[in-house]
Amino acid sequence: MMQAILFLLAALIFVPLAVRLGLGSVLGYLVAGVVIGPVGLGLVNDPAALLHVSELGVVLMLFVIGLELEPKRLWDMRSAVFGGGTLQMLACAAALFPVGLLMGWSWQASLIGALALALSSTAIVVALMQERNLMATPVGRSGFSMLLYQDIAAIPLLALAAVLGTATPAAEPAAHNSSGPLWQMGAVAAVVVLGRYVAYPVMRFVARMQVRELFTGFALLLVLGVAALMEHVGLSMGLGAFLAGVLLASSEYRHALETDILPFKGLLLGLFFIAVGMSMELGLLASSPVQVVLGLLAVVGLKLLALWRLAPWVGLKGRDKALLAVLLSQVGEFAFVVLSAAKVSGALPAAQANLLTLISALSMVSTPLLLMLFDRWCRQNTQAREADAIEEDHPPVIVAGFGRYGQTVCRLLLAAGVKPTVIDHDADTVDSARRFGYKVYFGDATQPDLLHAAGIHHAKAMVVAVDDPAQCNRLVEVLRHQFAHVQIVARARDALHAMDLAELKVPYVEREVFESSLRSGRSTLEALGMDRVQAKQMADNFRRYSLDFLRKAQAERNNEEHMIVRARQAREQFEREMQADQERQARHDGKAGWHVS
Repeated sequence: MMQAILFLLAALIFVPLAVRLGLGSVLGYLVAGVVIGPVGLGLVNDPAALLHVSELGVVLMLFVIGLELEPKRLWDMRSAVFGGGTLQMLACAAALFPVGLLMGWSWQASLIGALALALSSTAIVVALMQERNLMATPVGRSGFSMLLYQDIAAIPLLALAAVLGTATPAAEPAAHNSSGPLWQMGAVAAVVVLGRYVAYPVMRFVARMQVRELFTGFALLLVLGVAALMEHVGLSMGLGAFLAGVLLASSEYRHALETDILPFKGLLLGLFFIAVGMSMELGLLASSPVQVVLGLLAVVGLKLLALWRLAPWVGLKGRDKALLAVLLSQVGEFAFVVLSAAKVSGALPAAQANLLTLISALSMVSTPLLLMLFDRWCRQNTQAREADAIEEDHPPVIVAGFGRYGQTVCRLLLAAGVKPTVIDHDADTVDSARRFGYKVYFGDATQPDLLHAAGIHHAKAMVVAVDDPAQCNRLVEVLRHQFAHVQIVARARDALHAMDLAELKVPYVEREVFESSLRSGRSTLEALGMDRVQAKQMADNFRRYSLDFLRKAQAERNNEEHMIVRARQAREQFEREMQADQERQARHDGKAGWHVS
């Protein structure tokens, strides 16, 4: 009980602090582990036992990832997984292999060490990509494909560690669970068959009982059972969980499974990072600081270089190359397992294995720090880039911001024969737009000099479509004070931002998702059986009431309590009047009202 309290207390102290400093939650967990572990305050002295239990967090994470990948999509990723993954492993191992030889290690130790250090941390990288919403981006897809390949490659690496070893009886524990290829293929086939023909009917039966905790228990049993089976035949637990997730990705219970598993995944994944922090043998850092530091710099530096050079081969360019290199530059959790097996088999002497284990753990700490430097470098490069020279000097319309909102506006204008001048402050957006054939200029539209160069004196209208409300307001103020002849069409982030723009006397304000949300609500009413004309009337009435609310609430926008009261009153009044309208319409039509069909 006391240990559980210590883990939670350490996490609650260091994780928010790390997030607040911009270091990310992963580094917070690692620091928490160092502080309460044997090297720190010594409050917990058995990190190995905790690490074994908390590895279930990685297992559950891979299961959740598998739930998001239907078999067809996974099949479509096969070239990225086996092509990009093979290139990544070979490139990183080739860069690291000579280092061991230069240090006087045997070729066996150098080879197994290089291959183990070529692995990256699925837990850390996926957590960081999810924090930054990168999973659906090219970097996220390439990185995840490589990580998936590494999880598969960890299995033959364990066998290689046993083959390269020189110990005889001691080598048996490392290969104890290796049951042979036929048993492993049979286990995978059993998971596929059971997942398709047994798990579905049982899950449907459990779901019909409508006992939520029973469904959660079955979900955990399914994941842990498959993981245990894979471990028993010498395969990766994480690979088994991922396979189970993929098989259930097309199930109607996918979202329920994900919702039930996520709390356990988050808790155990946090414990995993704490255990990694506790297991760092920082005594080596005190006794051999030069060797540890130079080894860490060599491993992370060579992996950065190898991944950066590899990135164009998987279709990444520009900043994406550097981002992929930073994300995968650390050593992964499976390296601990491979290094331990190599140590037992004699492929790696104990001193070398301990050194590489510490370097692996420290490399995990380096990734959040490198991401901070990457973000700062991106900001500096963006600020250092000079604004483009703008060729058009008589544009009818200037558009500031070329995100999804600005792109739609520009496409409509171009279709109507109006050629706008487009300015965006994000260098990546500008370069990407140019590749698609759009003429977009880099620069800060809030700078009057740039607006002069863009021909603002000849423009009749300016569309302010920038994402940031504060920057939007600054640009509107510049236009109102220095270029009053220009009609302003502004994008509002939300209702409060719309009130800001109303105070600035902007004549045309559109909330960015208001109309599309309204259309979705109207379509939902029609799907439930409401007449199209009546659904349109309700949407029109809602639009009118919403605009009326904005006007009336303008004076109280800085008083949150009054704003909340007015919002509730407006909602209740709208609902009452809409109900009254429905009743009148029902009496007029001679019906009892619309119903769900």
